Amino acid sequence: MSIKSDRWIEKMCKQYRMIEPFVKEHISKGVISYGLSGYGYDLRVADEFKIIREKTLANLDPKNVSNENFENRTGDFCLIPKNSFALFRSLEYLRIPRNVIAIVTGKSTYARCGIIVNVTPLEPEWEGFVTISLTNSASVPVKIYAHEGLCQVLFFESDEVCRMSYADRKGKYQAQQQITSAKIK
Repeated sequence: MSIKSDRWIEKMCKQYRMIEPFVKEHISKGVISYGLSGYGYDLRVADEFKIIREKTLANLDPKNVSNENFENRTGDFCLIPKNSFALFRSLEYLRIPRNVIAIVTGKSTYARCGIIVNVTPLEPEWEGFVTISLTNSASVPVKIYAHEGLCQVLFFESDEVCRMSYADRKGKYQAQQQITSAKIK
């Protein structure tokens, strides 16, 4: 298994529509960077967010998460309350090939403000808009900018195809179109 370069990512996007829309350049002037980088791709965040309603919750049960637990918001930015978290979705739609696994990780610009991106695997043959959980570990609210870079995806290609892909298992988050909170089958 090996990490894949910008040339491989670009080729896969042309052949298999792996990332749509695909930004071939690394855009950084005046924005939090996004697009193709040397060994990954910086995803942008859409302009819709789900903020946890902490004041009305006694606890959060991953087996029973209701959309009522979140406040839906849209806009040019989102303020994540101090010591809290929010859910976001990527602006890009991803299609992961059967012999590839991808890992979503944070960007240092947000990390330097106390934002932690939950490291998320994108399994072979998973597709959809990526739901991204951000935790604000800072003691003040942190602003997240819509349509700018949010996280980086690293792609790892195996020398053999997996026996059971996410699509084969009919995974519960397959082809998600919106921010999707935790659920069980």
